[in-house]
Amino acid sequence: MTTTEPRTYPFSAADKLNLDPIYARLREQEPLTRVQLPYGETAWLATRYEDTKIVLGDPRFSRAAALDHDEPRLRPNSPQGGLLSMDPPDHTRLRKLVAKAFTARRVEQLRPRTQEIADGLVDRMIERGGPTDLVEEFALPLPITVICELLGVPYADRGDFRVWSDAFLSTTKLTPEQVTDYIDKMFGYIAGLIAQRREEPADDLLSALIAARDEQDKLSEDELVRLAAGILVAGHETTATQIPNFVYVLLTHPEQLAELRADLDAVPQAVEELMRYVPLGVGAGFPRYATEDVELGGVLVRAGEPVMVSASAANRDEAVFSDPEQLDLTRREATHLGFGHGPHHCLGAQLARLELQVALRTLLTRLPGLRFATSAADVEWKSGMLVRGPQRMVLTWQGVE
Repeated sequence: MTTTEPRTYPFSAADKLNLDPIYARLREQEPLTRVQLPYGETAWLATRYEDTKIVLGDPRFSRAAALDHDEPRLRPNSPQGGLLSMDPPDHTRLRKLVAKAFTARRVEQLRPRTQEIADGLVDRMIERGGPTDLVEEFALPLPITVICELLGVPYADRGDFRVWSDAFLSTTKLTPEQVTDYIDKMFGYIAGLIAQRREEPADDLLSALIAARDEQDKLSEDELVRLAAGILVAGHETTATQIPNFVYVLLTHPEQLAELRADLDAVPQAVEELMRYVPLGVGAGFPRYATEDVELGGVLVRAGEPVMVSASAANRDEAVFSDPEQLDLTRREATHLGFGHGPHHCLGAQLARLELQVALRTLLTRLPGLRFATSAADVEWKSGMLVRGPQRMVLTWQGVE
């Protein structure tokens, strides 16, 4: 079964954390389907797990080629380049410069400090008393503080770069003019920090990148600015969204929450299942262009055609996961694709895992009886962004310790 005309995509407006049921039908009947996004040319959309892994991992599908096309996208502005628009070997060259900072061993060394930050935030929540907006008081400041300290960005500047960060994820929240203005301001801000670090180097990732630029000529000045900005944005935005997403899911699945509370050692596995279960994006990821004819999902993708993948749909693939529509915090099956796959697998995946683990364990340990202040229906959701999650989620608790 194939459609003669491309389907309008996204299929529907994002509804909280609910995944459109059309994905399940497509996986069964039309795993590769033609779609038309609000901007750019038509594309293929892959919804099955194995097809998604091929597109993300096979060198016959190129991200860099998108720069030569009117790539399909949800917003009028085209992406600004950087790591996400590169293929090896350029992608590999830049990624190697920061990969050491995000290895499992290096990240694990950040756990005590991350725990200290989380405890400090909860201390203030308890001191002020509930109800409290989890997003503003905990979910945002935790990853922002961690990435600021790691990269070497003043936490005091968070008010500015938080606003500018929206430009990288906005679909309709900001106007095209605002997106351009905010991105320029972010790049200008990072360039200013680089100038400061050149005068006064510090023990941080930004100083290490400057040394790679100035002493080893491993990247250009423009690459340095874009790479540092990308780390700052990616290093807090998605984790700050997933923390309240995860809490929302747990509070709306009370039996699973009770089991997790009874066995907090299961938090790491619970994080992996929540990554699989929660559809973070409002649509598919960035397109990859076929560099030659490739058969995929029973369809011949011609050279030069873009393919987009829905990791959220792939994470619900019945051929890979048993009862995929059900949350199962004890699930131990195939690796989810919540952090992507292949060369562009999330650089900060280990850091995100650590922050999510610390966040859940701290909230469940320090705030017994954590619950919605009123009801789940009163959660305010983001709109006009590439990611879905609470804009404001007011919680309360009892019996604090």
